[in-house]
Amino acid sequence: MMDGKKSVTVMQTASPIGRKPDQRATLKGLGLNKLRRRRVLEDTPAVRGMIDKVKHLVRVLDEG
Repeated sequence: MMDGKKSVTVMQTASPIGRKPDQRATLKGLGLNKLRRRRVLEDTPAVRGMIDKVKHLVRVLDEG
């Protein structure tokens, strides 16, 4: 994703066990399904909204 577009790196920090199904689905949509898994995603309003929805389960590591 280094073609001029902004990216954001997120890491899963908590388990989805016992969470609402939509939060589990949001994690999967972000490409996260295991603890400490990291993903570099395109920085779009949709991705930011997904991160905000599960902000208690993930950590933003790098924005750039």
